[in-house]
Amino acid sequence: MNETGTGVPATARRAWLGLAVLILPVLLVSMDMSVLYLAMPTVTAHLDPDATQQLWILDIYGFLLAGLLITMGNLGDRIGRRNILLAGACVFGLASVLAAFAPSAGVLIAARALMGVGGATLLPSSLALISSLFPDPRRRAAAIGVWTAFFAGGSAVGPLTGGVLLHQFWWGAVFLINTPVLLVLLVMGPFVLPEHRAASRGPLDLLSVAMSIGGILPVVYAVKQAAAEGINLITVLIGLVGVIVLVAFVRRQRHLAEPLLDLSLFRRGLFCVAIGSSTAGMMSLAAMSYLTSLYLQSVAGRDVLSAALLGVPAAAVVFVCAMGGARVARRLGTRTAFACALGLAAVGNLMLFGLGVDGGIGWYIAGSTVAGLGYGTMFTLVSEVSVSSVPPERAGSAVGISETSFELGNALGLSLLGSLAALVFRSGGDFAPTLGETVVRAGDDAGLVRAARDSFVDGMHVATTAGAALLALMAVVAVFAGRGRPVREERGSAVEATATG
Repeated sequence: MNETGTGVPATARRAWLGLAVLILPVLLVSMDMSVLYLAMPTVTAHLDPDATQQLWILDIYGFLLAGLLITMGNLGDRIGRRNILLAGACVFGLASVLAAFAPSAGVLIAARALMGVGGATLLPSSLALISSLFPDPRRRAAAIGVWTAFFAGGSAVGPLTGGVLLHQFWWGAVFLINTPVLLVLLVMGPFVLPEHRAASRGPLDLLSVAMSIGGILPVVYAVKQAAAEGINLITVLIGLVGVIVLVAFVRRQRHLAEPLLDLSLFRRGLFCVAIGSSTAGMMSLAAMSYLTSLYLQSVAGRDVLSAALLGVPAAAVVFVCAMGGARVARRLGTRTAFACALGLAAVGNLMLFGLGVDGGIGWYIAGSTVAGLGYGTMFTLVSEVSVSSVPPERAGSAVGISETSFELGNALGLSLLGSLAALVFRSGGDFAPTLGETVVRAGDDAGLVRAARDSFVDGMHVATTAGAALLALMAVVAVFAGRGRPVREERGSAVEATATG
């Protein structure tokens, strides 16, 4: 396949400098998945969103990322990955400013949606550019480890960053911090990043784009509403429409010469394991991070800064393990490494049973750290499998699929497992929709506050146990379903992007 490439030569020094620039947007996008976990009580106090708006403030960012990542990955393959990376950085930065100064919950939701659109261009293009910067498989694996460390570490360190900023500034600072970092990307990117596009790729099928978004969003919305509010006719109809559109979308991809979703990838055993692992992993991680953040503040009585500092050990472990994931796979084999990582994450979630109303901070630190061992390793394996599954000219579209599974898992974790915890909480007594509201309304009624906190802890235990069950099930799948053809490494004959000054 013919390709054209323009940009700086991918010398070793310039390649690593390019990687340093690429991890900037990755860090921001992943941080913005979780930066609101600790900030939500403060945002609630200032903007007074209702329960539904609170969920949308958290969810809309991940939903739009999930709906657009495949499209943006394909678009980057066609119009240039550096081009779409820089354009997305502009959108993300402007949306961050809007979010920081949002005067109402509705404006914040709109800003978060726009951030999702911009973020959808950043993740697939940045990871796909690594295949251009590092054609050697071993150096590429090391670079992917660094990229994944900042992606996974950013999600883990998001609450810490939010806690520090909230301790010193107003809540909008958690968004405004994005702007100077993106300015560095916009200034340095044109000089250190190679442009890469596949010249022979056909035009983007706009109907497939519309169908993918029109299928993913209604299904996710219906599942979220069913979990939070119960099943009703409207929810069922919305979900059914989404399923029908997705079925039609898949049928269309089978007949296109240049499909938006390359279904042949799913015939590779390890690719399927990677997608399933990232979805289950992010579901459990999102629920665990969100619920434990609320626990530390509303049950354990910690302020935002001390709650954030308690997450430092887990964040550090995620970062270190992501850097070493490729070495683990070389020693154990990719399939075994996936199973071990999933198992560790499941054990860490189960250890949160030690948390209670009257104590358990040690169990939180231990459980989140053990889970971090698994999450960090797992996410590096997912990224490596995604990039090495296809030739360089299709890396953007393959990465778009894997990143969609990350974002979809994050959104589903908050909506499904978060709603499961809320359902258990509300069934424990005559409480307000959230624990925070119940504590405020209770006033001096210590008995009601105690009962509400007990019920919240019960809900957290149920949700994290469900997350652990998903991880354990995926570990079993990894052992057996991964027995397919090995992931193909690009050979020296593969067409690679050239870079010129």
